[in-house]
Amino acid sequence: MSAPELQADTVLSVEDLSVSYGKVQALEDVDIDVRSGETVAVIGPNGAGKSTLVDTIGGFHEYDGSVRFNGTEVADTSTPELIENGLFYCTERRDLFDFMSVEQNLRLGSYLNGEGEEKRLEEVFDLFPRLEERRSQETQSLSGGEKQMLSLGRGLMSDPEFLILDEPSIGLAPVILQDISEALESIQELSVEILICEQNITFALEHADRLYLLENGSVRRSGTPDSLESDKFVETYIGG
Repeated sequence: MSAPELQADTVLSVEDLSVSYGKVQALEDVDIDVRSGETVAVIGPNGAGKSTLVDTIGGFHEYDGSVRFNGTEVADTSTPELIENGLFYCTERRDLFDFMSVEQNLRLGSYLNGEGEEKRLEEVFDLFPRLEERRSQETQSLSGGEKQMLSLGRGLMSDPEFLILDEPSIGLAPVILQDISEALESIQELSVEILICEQNITFALEHADRLYLLENGSVRRSGTPDSLESDKFVETYIGG
């Protein structure tokens, strides 16, 4: 059976997605999409399947259904090819090299796209002055919030068209979270498509054009921030 036609402005299309770990069903019949210029958030409690979803989009899990980035099935694309095509995934683990310097970690982000590296480095330092102050420090010496800045900065060094952020606010002090929030607003102005997976509902509502509520591996609600804030089911979830 051929895949259905995508809307012209659809950048990411996830249809009937199911993922299992052995006999454990992590995701079941998940449908989401991200359109040109959008920031979309997937919200839900710990264990809802958010990380499995973005790991799958990033090419790290086998799956049933369809996951297409710019019209191409992710299962038919290698991770380096996804990066070359403009997708960059900032994982919850951050995946930084602790014994390398801040600047070295940043430059690794442009290893598949070195053109304009110096300009992008300066842009990252403009977004995160703390990183410029610590550019020669070993990454292991950074605070958790600074490591989150570094992970996001390394993603920007790839000159992404589509950015996946898994739990970008987790464990951050309010002052650092504000820095991340302001940086995200600047990135949104560049018309980069962004998919955020978040437990922090307030953070997601502030930044997303549309949201999906994921619970027990399935999408339970979707809509704009205004529509979901007035949804009694979501209100109960947020209150919980």
